[in-house]
Amino acid sequence: MTWTTRDIPDQTGRVCVVTGANGGLGLASAKALAGAGAHVVMAARDQAKAAAARDEILTAHPQASLEIVELDLASQASVAQAAETIASRHPQIHVLMNNAGVMALPQGLTEDGFETQWGVNVLGHWSLTSLLLPRIVSTPGARVVWLASVAQHQAFGGLLPDPQMRGAYDPWRVYSQTKLANRLLAMGLQQRFEAAGVDAASFVAHPGLTNSDLQQHTAAQPGAGLQERFWAELTPIAGMSVATGALSQLRAATEPDADPHKQYCPLAGAFGPPVAKPMLKPGTGPDIERLWAMAEQDTGLTLDVDAALADA
Repeated sequence: MTWTTRDIPDQTGRVCVVTGANGGLGLASAKALAGAGAHVVMAARDQAKAAAARDEILTAHPQASLEIVELDLASQASVAQAAETIASRHPQIHVLMNNAGVMALPQGLTEDGFETQWGVNVLGHWSLTSLLLPRIVSTPGARVVWLASVAQHQAFGGLLPDPQMRGAYDPWRVYSQTKLANRLLAMGLQQRFEAAGVDAASFVAHPGLTNSDLQQHTAAQPGAGLQERFWAELTPIAGMSVATGALSQLRAATEPDADPHKQYCPLAGAFGPPVAKPMLKPGTGPDIERLWAMAEQDTGLTLDVDAALADA
C-alpha cells in the first residue's frame, strides 16, 4: 500500500523543527506536519520567504500552529542563536528535521571559513543538533531526520580526508561528500542513542529526483555549466512533485514503527512512493568516527548523547 500524508498519525501536542521550511521539501514537510496537528518551528534564513510560506500553510490549514525562527546554517553564530531561541520556548522537541541544504555551489566560504556546502549541509546541522540535543533526549520517542541524496552514491571510497576539497575543488564531488556525511551522521547518532539507552531515533531519508527549486538555484550560480543546466531542465519534466518528494522524510519522522536501521527513500531510488530500504554500506564505523572528530574540531561542539542527558 502506498504511504501518503493521510497516513501521518495525529501530531497534536508535538513540536517539530524543520530547517529550510520556507520552500521546497521543507515547506512541504512543514505543511504536512502542521496539517496533522503539530506545532511547527519553521527555521529559515530568508524571513520574507518564511512569512510567505507561513501564509501558504495557514491558507491550507487555518488552524495550523506555527512559529518562525531565523536560522542561517552558514553562520555558527546564527545557529547558536536559533538553538537558544528554540530551546527557551520548547522544553521538548519531538522531531528535528535537518532538511535545508545547498547543492553544487561554486567554491566559497561561510562566515566561519568553511567551504559553503560543507558548512551548511553538514556543520550547520551538526551544531544545531548538538545544541538542541538536551531537548531531544528528554523527549520520549523523539526523532532526528537527516536528508541524504542519491548523490551519496558518487562518494566512491567513502569520506575524503578533506571533504571540503580546499585544494582541487569539485562542486559536485563536495556535494556528494555532504550527502554521504548526512547519512553517516544519521547512523552515528543512532548508534549513540542505542548505546545510551535513549528513547530517541535518528533516521536518514532522501527525496529522489524532486522538482524543488534546488536545481534551479544551482544553475543560476556564476560559472554554472552543462551538468547544472541539465538537472535544472530535467527536473521540471521528469522530477516528482515537491509534495511527493517530501514523503520519505515525513514517513521517517512520523511512522510509529519506522526503523532507524533502514533508509527512507523512493521505491525506485529516484522515483516512486516512499519505502524503507536496507541501509547502504552499514560497515562505515571508521568514517563515522572520523566525521565526528572533524566536526568537533571545526565547531567546538560535540554530538554527545551522554552529555546531553546530563544537561537535560
